[in-house]
Amino acid sequence: MFTILMILGLIALLIGLLGTIYPAIPGLGLMFAGAWLLAYAGDYQIIGSGTLIFLGIVAAVGTAMDYVAGMLGAKFTGASKTAVWGALIGGIIGVFFSLPGLLLGPLLGAGIGEFWARKDLWSAGKVGAGTFVGFIIGVIAKVGCALTIVLTLAVMGIISLF
Repeated sequence: MFTILMILGLIALLIGLLGTIYPAIPGLGLMFAGAWLLAYAGDYQIIGSGTLIFLGIVAAVGTAMDYVAGMLGAKFTGASKTAVWGALIGGIIGVFFSLPGLLLGPLLGAGIGEFWARKDLWSAGKVGAGTFVGFIIGVIAKVGCALTIVLTLAVMGIISLF
């Protein structure tokens, strides 16, 4: 049973790492599940409850940043409420259109929402660009959280050897 749980935990971590690059896969959630499986397999001796709580907080913050960063990028450029909602809706719809949809969905949604609200093409372009920058910052934050999870697990494993 130990071996099966370890293999499942490592597979969840690897798929979760892939999910940090491809947003349609819940990467950080899978990474946390993999960490929990590794902790359970080791009877919580190497990876304890304090470490799991820390990893859960990291996963939750990274997931929230991924969804909120595009909206904050739009808001930072002075977007209207319609543009912010457009960025959110565009991001959700973009999930169904693979990687180009994930990249362009929030940008187009914010741009369309801003154009709808203000009828100004320049303002819509500025808001769309701000949304895209926010999306990139969100991806960077999510990758940073994924690296935090991997490094924390690696350090806990190395410490257990001594």
